Amino acid sequence: MSDGSAALIDALDGYVDAGRDALIAARKALGVSDLEARAIHRIGAHPGIRPSLLREHLDVTSAGVTTLVDRLVGRGVLRRELDAEDRRVNHIYLEIDLDAEPWSALRRFETEVHAAVLAESSDASRVFAEMLRRVTARARATI
Repeated sequence: MSDGSAALIDALDGYVDAGRDALIAARKALGVSDLEARAIHRIGAHPGIRPSLLREHLDVTSAGVTTLVDRLVGRGVLRRELDAEDRRVNHIYLEIDLDAEPWSALRRFETEVHAAVLAESSDASRVFAEMLRRVTARARATI
């Protein structure tokens, strides 16, 4: 293994660890579980998501997603809205603002990394992005 490869592996390990540590600290401060944090993130990215799609993304049972949504609705984190055309269908929305304190803690590390990347050289970013896509695809193919 070259010194460059070892340095990159060490840097990637550090990135993953820092992201995980930031999320754990945010979850602890907010009093949410890993599953709740993942649901909040997904709903924030897909406002109005149906429970069935959230269930698939989280890989939980129908009862599990119902319990999770009920718990977060009860805490004022989520709201359900009935579909205007099909009253049997619910859509789930955030009642919190992920860009405002304290909830922004769930995405703070990601936000700071994005800002730091934008401050770097675009040529270096492009080369790194291409390599990271290849490495990720190769590792993902083994899963």
